[in-house]
Amino acid sequence: MSTDAIFLGLGLTAVLAVGSQVLARWLRVPALIVLLPVGFTAGVLTDDLDPERLLGAAFSPLVSLSVALILYDAGLGLDLKHLQGHNRRVVVRLLLLGVLLTGFPAAFLAAQFLGMSSRAALMLGAILVVSGPTVVGPLLNFVRPVERLQQILTWEGSLIDPIGAILGALVFHSIVASTHPHVGVRAGQLVLSFAVGIAGALVGTAVLWLLLGRFRIPEPLGTSVQLATVIGTAAVCDVLRDDTGLIAAVAMGVAVANLPSSDIPSRNPFFETLVQLIIGLLFISISATITPDSLSGVMLPTLGLVAVLVLVIRPLVAGLSTLGTDLPQGERAFIGWMAPRGIVAAATASTFSTTLVADGVGGAEKILPATFLVIVATVAVYGFTAVPAARLLHVRRSARSRPLLVGGAQWVVEVGRALRSAGLDVLMWAGLEPERERIRAAGLELAPGELLAAATGQGAELEGITAVLLLTDEDDFNALASTILQGGVEGRVYRLGPPHSSHGVVAPYTGGEILFDESLARPALARRHADGAPLLAAPGAGTIPTGHDLLFRVRSNGTLAPVVSGHPPPEEPGDILILLGPPRHPTPH
Repeated sequence: MSTDAIFLGLGLTAVLAVGSQVLARWLRVPALIVLLPVGFTAGVLTDDLDPERLLGAAFSPLVSLSVALILYDAGLGLDLKHLQGHNRRVVVRLLLLGVLLTGFPAAFLAAQFLGMSSRAALMLGAILVVSGPTVVGPLLNFVRPVERLQQILTWEGSLIDPIGAILGALVFHSIVASTHPHVGVRAGQLVLSFAVGIAGALVGTAVLWLLLGRFRIPEPLGTSVQLATVIGTAAVCDVLRDDTGLIAAVAMGVAVANLPSSDIPSRNPFFETLVQLIIGLLFISISATITPDSLSGVMLPTLGLVAVLVLVIRPLVAGLSTLGTDLPQGERAFIGWMAPRGIVAAATASTFSTTLVADGVGGAEKILPATFLVIVATVAVYGFTAVPAARLLHVRRSARSRPLLVGGAQWVVEVGRALRSAGLDVLMWAGLEPERERIRAAGLELAPGELLAAATGQGAELEGITAVLLLTDEDDFNALASTILQGGVEGRVYRLGPPHSSHGVVAPYTGGEILFDESLARPALARRHADGAPLLAAPGAGTIPTGHDLLFRVRSNGTLAPVVSGHPPPEEPGDILILLGPPRHPTPH
């Protein structure tokens, strides 16, 4: 390819990857539902997107290292506290039974439906055991199931990818070598692969702990250190043994996220942005390699295979994995309705099928198009039906807002009580014990632990926070916390405005969303409440009474709409108003 064609191909790939994700957000559908057909269509219309032509032999290693970064980021979100008791039992069973009850039946069905040789069918069966955070995570964020389900499915998706990649590599090498090693030999090879991956993870985690925990390398260099360490560790592991870099990456992520008393920064907005971009680029690139001719002979048989995977095999795996646990029936059924295939399946199929076709393995040319169709079909089925299924099974989180109020002054507690009376699930946090006792006495839920851990959802009971309201008496604390927490919680972060004449260190100069009208900066609001101004919830019909100030509107669907920088939210039918009344016994100031 010419230099101009390479520039055009790379630029078009990036534009299509991001544009598809923007379109998916606008359409309110999972991004993969748009990425896959866009990549396929673009590949049909132009050869400039073909990754083999653009990158040559570098494409496969780049895919492997990109997936390693995705799995490392997924590992950062895996809290070992959530993998206890029955949750751990379910995840372990899903991994073991998922590999056994998916791989072999899928291989048998591939041979029958697609007319593959036994070797090619076994390769496809090994590829289809994976799921992965690239598809499960976005779908779960879209569906918003109850927290326990989200944790179980996230753990399964993050751990099955490296297991499936290693299994695929072992099957591939057995086929290429034309050998059929004893089961014990294969098990020994699998254990060796895991040992290499875990050893790499230990070294990589030690490097991160030393550089970031001991030497305290600051941001943004600290993020670069994490990227370089993950890529370097994964590359070395892959050189030593195929696909062990994926095990090292996810194990490093879990280790970094769960090191006790560690100051190592974990999840980072830059990582999330990078992962989103990588997912888009990979799906566009791999989808572009599929040709219409390659799909013509495999479409109907593959759809039959998908039907068995979705309607029979996954429910069976889920039923056996949750048998004898304390999961309710609805949650057990939803686990049986969530097993989309993702980027690891596409990457391994793309990597292995080319060599198998060149070696003349019968039916190997069907591996990549069949895998592509399985990915498209499973993402479409689960993407379009998961929300109705979650509603039917009553396993979705409540749509009502769950704000976290930070502060323990009396007026803040009254705000919490007013919001609770309007039907919201209010959570509060305060640092001083007298303030915490005041919150308990008011009957409001008190968040345990440190503020940053609480607000970023590190504890299972704190998941689902939809907004953080920083209402402490320390303006600089509110300003700094709003900056730190941006992007670290599910919803938006608001703070009280400092006094107009404030000489704080950062509060007057920090951005963020400022609550309430300009006349209700922190001192004025606290003083007015001290003068007897009540905080009350009132129906939203009609005009706001004279002398009252609007603080929030609680919508009829339970969402919270605060007054921000003096701009009140628009009125909607069924609103409940949270008002600050006039002072009952004003004192001169």
